[in-house]
Amino acid sequence: MLKIEHFTKDYDGKRAVDDLSLRLAPGEICGFIGHNGAGKTTTLRAAAGILTFDGGEIFVDGHSVKEDPLACKRVLAYLPDNPDLYDYMTGTRYLHFVADIFGVPQAQRDARMEKYASLFGLEKDLGQSISSYSHGMKQKLAIVSAWIHEPKLILMDEPFVGLDPKAAHQLKGMMRELCDRGGAIFFSTHVLEVAEKLCDRVAIIKQGRLVRSGTMEEVRGDSSLESVFLELEG
Repeated sequence: MLKIEHFTKDYDGKRAVDDLSLRLAPGEICGFIGHNGAGKTTTLRAAAGILTFDGGEIFVDGHSVKEDPLACKRVLAYLPDNPDLYDYMTGTRYLHFVADIFGVPQAQRDARMEKYASLFGLEKDLGQSISSYSHGMKQKLAIVSAWIHEPKLILMDEPFVGLDPKAAHQLKGMMRELCDRGGAIFFSTHVLEVAEKLCDRVAIIKQGRLVRSGTMEEVRGDSSLESVFLELEG
């Protein structure tokens, strides 16, 4: 579903990500772990087709991000760590706007909006202007918008930040449900306990280089993910 081959990105002569390769199959959730500035957001933005890169290749569902970016974007959703929403819109209008972009039929979008808004307790707030939403409500609306077209791949940057415990629980269930249908999720997080319990695979990046990746069992071994991460961080 996601194949990154020798991905390299430079900023003003400084290498942010160096020769990173990993693969994510349908049905898998992969946690992307690393310190601040390690290259996680850069990798996610490049995989989403938002950021150009200097070397390597990225494929989404068999399509090249460089050669056919629209085909990639049709089957993925990207949730940044601080989503920029259109504050002048209502929640309902924003979700219809996203659904229009992806050509989601009316009946399907209505059913999904009702389902996911209800999970997050947003159904009574969708008629309000987004400018009146709290940070957590905006985060929930962004999550609903990411799921509105049932993408094959979802890329998320620190998705649990700003969510209350109930919303975080609902999100974890949505992630697993999507992957059980054959989708895949690649997300960064600093919450190692969540990654350890939720992820099928994990990739650890340090100073722009991938230092460990594989199934959770392969990476963790007889230790905990936290212990492995701290050891690699040194």
